[in-house]
Amino acid sequence: MQSMGRVGSALDNAAAESFHSVLKVEYVHRHRFGTRAEARLKITNFYNTRRRHSAAGGHPPVTFENTIREARDHTGHQDQAA
Repeated sequence: MQSMGRVGSALDNAAAESFHSVLKVEYVHRHRFGTRAEARLKITNFYNTRRRHSAAGGHPPVTFENTIREARDHTGHQDQAA
């Protein structure tokens, strides 16, 4: 499937494309699913929210996303106070 990144920016979606590659190779191609709903459920369970990722500074995805969200919330409150 074609990348959704902008022309001339090959690294825009590198982390997402890497994850989807691992998901397909390690899980999807090794299993048969009866329905799309079954596939969706089992793929959701495959994704390990505690596994550390180098692209997130060695943090698990949930921790990294919470840190980003808190930083954005904190910045947003400062902008509103000014």
